[in-house]
Amino acid sequence: MIEVCCGSYKDGLRAYKGGATRIELNSALYLGGLTPSVASLKLLKRETTLTIICMVRPRGAGFTYDEIEYKQMLLEAEDLLENGADGLAFGFLKSDHTIDEKRTREFVELIHKYHRTAVFHRAFDCCDDLDHAMSQLIELGIDRVLTSGGQPTAIDGADKIKSLQENYGKDIEILAGSGVNYNNASSLMKHTGISQVHSSCKDYEEDPTTSGKSVTYSYYTGTHANDYESVDQENVEKLVSSLQNK
Repeated sequence: MIEVCCGSYKDGLRAYKGGATRIELNSALYLGGLTPSVASLKLLKRETTLTIICMVRPRGAGFTYDEIEYKQMLLEAEDLLENGADGLAFGFLKSDHTIDEKRTREFVELIHKYHRTAVFHRAFDCCDDLDHAMSQLIELGIDRVLTSGGQPTAIDGADKIKSLQENYGKDIEILAGSGVNYNNASSLMKHTGISQVHSSCKDYEEDPTTSGKSVTYSYYTGTHANDYESVDQENVEKLVSSLQNK
């Protein structure tokens, strides 16, 4: 299974045309991914056969939310599920870098009420004890965990991902993500024993109005100062091909 990380309706279409069958739908990927619009979900459900996992995340930075943020997240989750999301990706942590069991359980119950998939995203990698956290998530009913093995990239964390797969893979799906592309996906899967990867298949597109004479809306510097990131259909095709050939 190849899951492409998408930041828009346009990204989703490119992933679909490139041969992906599942996406994680977000907005604001430059912040690590926030909750997508319902419009982008509805358009992709109408125009593709993609399995669509929607992010539920109200802001950038970490994963310890106050009651106001959690109230918003619950409503966003219900809206996305009501409009066809095949699952939700989310993560709740306590300030001591452990799983927030109460909120995680509430989200799992909500998602499973709709018979959809509950995915704990890379907030997992911010936990101090990944093995204890994985055991907790299994007990809470999480269906899938997205992880880089607690390292900046899945390649860096490959040995830990392998260990997690060997110890917990029979009870929960393990999805490797961060830095995965058509050059390394096959070797990563072979080394770790996992059967699914998560990739941004990223490229850049220019919008010259990002910067004016005295004003800028850039979130990159240097060569990409006027660019925004997007899914590249050719990179999706290369990723699909690299795994099919193996």
